[in-house]
Amino acid sequence: MSQMNRRRALQLLAALGTTGFVAACGSDGDAEPTADRGPIKIGLITPQAGGFKSIGDDITNGFQLFLDIHDQRLGGHPVELLTADEGDTAKTGKAAVEGLLKQGVLALTGVVNSAVMVGIRDTVEQARVPLIGSNASPSSLQSVFYIWRTSYVLDEAGKALGRYLRDQLPANGRVAIIMPENVGSPDVVRGFRQYFGTTDPRISDPVTYTSATSNPGKTTYASDITRALAKKPTAVFCFFAGAAAVEFIKQLREKFAGPIYAPGFLTEGTVLENLKDNALGIQTALNYSADLNNTSNRVFASAYRKKYQVTPTTYAMASYDAAQVLDQAIQLTGGKPTPQQVNLALGKIGQIDSPRGIWQFNQPRTPQQKWYLREVQRDGQVMSNVLINELATLG
Repeated sequence: MSQMNRRRALQLLAALGTTGFVAACGSDGDAEPTADRGPIKIGLITPQAGGFKSIGDDITNGFQLFLDIHDQRLGGHPVELLTADEGDTAKTGKAAVEGLLKQGVLALTGVVNSAVMVGIRDTVEQARVPLIGSNASPSSLQSVFYIWRTSYVLDEAGKALGRYLRDQLPANGRVAIIMPENVGSPDVVRGFRQYFGTTDPRISDPVTYTSATSNPGKTTYASDITRALAKKPTAVFCFFAGAAAVEFIKQLREKFAGPIYAPGFLTEGTVLENLKDNALGIQTALNYSADLNNTSNRVFASAYRKKYQVTPTTYAMASYDAAQVLDQAIQLTGGKPTPQQVNLALGKIGQIDSPRGIWQFNQPRTPQQKWYLREVQRDGQVMSNVLINELATLG
């Protein structure tokens, strides 16, 4: 069986739940007997507690799903997946990386918090071990050699929505921008202003910055929301995720019934379960929607729902793709890969057949990919992010 046919057979069989046959077939190492390929260690860095834990769980699930489909192998090598808690600071993130490096990992993946990603940059680069980040991606992460990202760059979400809202908002409309005071928010605001129009009077007001806590209370945002709404905006553009997104939207809806726009993290994963009707009508821009109609997504989303009983998120998808690019890169290195060989191979893998659609790494080691507009709508008894249309190709 050819390498491509074997890969497709494994994916389809796994989606149907025929795991026994998958295990018997092995993975994609036809070019060299898999018996000659020794075990490798991959380090997975995610928050294991706090407001971003649900995102970390999705990242773990996405990576593990790829391993399940491929007989727990990457590039033909049996994988030992080592995990570490990134915490919520640069210090805790650095400790997680250093702990995994001491265990001899071939590559690293994961990372949710942008502050953590910035904090571990030098440690990763000096260790010369590739990190395939599957979430955090601040635009300040420039001129890196060993850090790749399968997610996005934060300003891209702002760009995608900026262009869309520029054309949608009435001439007499006004947008209030509300953001947590963290590493990623300036990226989102800059991208939004750049594509909406930096001198457009409809967004001329200063940004309202809120607490950056990932575990807010029931009144954490109340005063900031009141201040942002003082000039009676017709729409709100915001940037929150996880538990913070839930509390922000609940507190915003107590005072504002108008349209809300945001990068898609605002309504991803468990957020919708907690918001219920408060989320209806929110429009977001994201690089993935679980209802995308392509073969790779049908396989991925079906297998994910079967294994985890939930709809996959962009976090899970990006982590699945992180495993996919590692699989291809390690395959290219042969039987005894080193971190440096894997890093060089990552630059040679070309286009990725992903659940989000075809994408490839650009020069800054981030995806060149499509962005989609989604709207929260009712799907039976549950809320769902429904694909509306394609917004832009960025990267």
